[in-house]
Amino acid sequence: MFYFSVLLLIAAVTLLVLKRRSIVDFRFATLTGLLVGGVGLLFALGSFSYVVEPYEVGVPTTLGSVGDTWQPGLHLKSPLTEVTTFSTRPSDLNLTGDDTVEVRSSEGGVLYVDLTVKWAIDPDRTLALYKLSGSAANVQQRLVLPDTREIVRNVFAKHTSVEGYASQREAISTEMEKLITDRLSPRGIVVNSVNLRNVKPSEVLQKAIDQKIQQDQATQQAEAAVLTAKAEAEKRRIEAESTAAANTTIANSLTDRILQSQCYEAFRAAAEKNPVYASPCGSGQGGAPVIVDGSKR
Repeated sequence: MFYFSVLLLIAAVTLLVLKRRSIVDFRFATLTGLLVGGVGLLFALGSFSYVVEPYEVGVPTTLGSVGDTWQPGLHLKSPLTEVTTFSTRPSDLNLTGDDTVEVRSSEGGVLYVDLTVKWAIDPDRTLALYKLSGSAANVQQRLVLPDTREIVRNVFAKHTSVEGYASQREAISTEMEKLITDRLSPRGIVVNSVNLRNVKPSEVLQKAIDQKIQQDQATQQAEAAVLTAKAEAEKRRIEAESTAAANTTIANSLTDRILQSQCYEAFRAAAEKNPVYASPCGSGQGGAPVIVDGSKR
């Protein structure tokens, strides 16, 4: 801007000189010279000031020397000073579509990862960030993007395909957010969140994962069947032991006198309704037959 204002002022002076020498039309030279000179003066005055917009931080450089950062507001400067601004508003790095990250699991399976990194510039670390990137446009391309890709690949490489695809996605997302934050924070980049949006296996890996899931389900069903069979066998063993114990108790308690007494009671109950004829009760000396004639015939 400063050099442009100098050219305008030179042009204005030239027109006024030509007017005095009557080389050009008097009115044209006067009006044009004043107009060009006024514009040049405005540009010249503008080259001595700079306005940093809200939610921005400016980094001034003068002939290769980097100055302290400028906060939002009006700042006076040398015409030779260039100002590089950095926006402090949150930004999103969307790794999806053509930017999807291709990773490999610990088993060598190929997975395609979609994620979003929400980041922002730390205003207090803008000067260090300028020295690393050179401009705001380079922050994402030179720092956030390559570091994120590297960390995503390294994290997934520590997990199996099934863990990365299904069982450990939440743990993987948490681990990636921590590592990305630890990597970018010292450089002046604040990581607000890392959202693992989708993990898609390749076609070959998808078939292998489906087969592995089916095998796991079959194994679980077989293990459940074995547990059921063991439970049934244990139940039958307990029932058999209970029956044997009961039979032993009964056998030990039924003596000949008890059996003979029960036999007498049975015949007595039967004789009240029907005639009962000779039938032995017990055996041995006490096993004489009992004859009951309920009809008195």
